[in-house]
Amino acid sequence: MPRLQGLPRGHTIPRWTNHLIWAGAGLFVVALFLSAIPDPKIRLLHALQSLIYVAVVVLVRRNSPWGFGAGCLVSGFWNSMNLFVTTFVADGLQELVLLLQTGKLARPDLLIAVVAFTGHCLLFVACLAAFLRLPRQRRRWSQFVGGGLVAIGYFILIIITTGPQFIFLLSPVFHLRRHVALHANRD
Repeated sequence: MPRLQGLPRGHTIPRWTNHLIWAGAGLFVVALFLSAIPDPKIRLLHALQSLIYVAVVVLVRRNSPWGFGAGCLVSGFWNSMNLFVTTFVADGLQELVLLLQTGKLARPDLLIAVVAFTGHCLLFVACLAAFLRLPRQRRRWSQFVGGGLVAIGYFILIIITTGPQFIFLLSPVFHLRRHVALHANRD
């Protein structure tokens, strides 16, 4: 394992983590691109969202806990939303099973969910594994969490500003329905 830039002697990050980070970020950006082709309403959102993955790749290349946290936590957040709030990933897996059984692809837009989910799984595992190999420093965990929160905050901001049709995804995560209902009852 080579000693990478920015690491003191004796500390190495396995090459496989760098390869998986590139692969995971790349798969997700490809999924963003492919899903935006037929739907012009999401092109700006997906272009802005892809910047998260560019930032992750640049930051992890510098062995920054901020980058590892952004990659890990934004992946976990997106996968959680699409596993537990929507049926996007489940529908994509169902489409994959149908493709394998019949050889026919009825809904390619749903199959993209499997590509995106897989990319995020790779990114999550690789960022966490690489981060855990960094030298122990006092602020390492706070930087990791901070990077994740910044990435998730940016993701939420671009959903609100450029993809309002997806705000419903945030409602169950942040209990927005209850909050909106409470304010509606006060008026």
